[in-house]
Amino acid sequence: MIGWIILGVIVLAVIFIWGLYNSLVGLRMRVREAFSGIDVQLKRRADLIPNIVESVKGYAAHEKGVFENVANARSALMKATGPAEKAVADNQLTGTLKTLFAVAENYPQLQASTNFQQLQKELSDTENKIAYSRQFYNSNVTEFNTKIMVFPNVVIAGPLGFKAEEFFGATEEDRAKVQVKF
Repeated sequence: MIGWIILGVIVLAVIFIWGLYNSLVGLRMRVREAFSGIDVQLKRRADLIPNIVESVKGYAAHEKGVFENVANARSALMKATGPAEKAVADNQLTGTLKTLFAVAENYPQLQASTNFQQLQKELSDTENKIAYSRQFYNSNVTEFNTKIMVFPNVVIAGPLGFKAEEFFGATEEDRAKVQVKF
């Protein structure tokens, strides 16, 4: 009788570990898929940037430094790997794009260009998709990290090789108080 009870406990433990492992693998894959979604949108934005730069160049050829900064920031984003690196590179690119659009505002003919307006619209749409992708990724990371940190999962997840995933977060510069001056 005691042998059957011990066997039953062992079978239940194996089934629990098996189920936990499979659910953690599924969650980890969702986190990776969500990060891939961010990558896709960042790539889409990076692909739009050369077209925008070329549009502005035609009107503002003397703004060479701005174009170089945008190209360098785009290159840094394409080379970034993890969530933290991508967040920093993305923020740098966003800053250089603001400068580029500030230059574009000085050229009314450019602002009236249908091609430039379409590129701006696509970039704005992509920015919204990036924001959604970040939120989706962070939601999946939260679910995964919570699952591996609650008891009794925490006792089993570590030895099975599951580690907390990194959030796609804002930098200190992004958190700084915005000052509006007129």
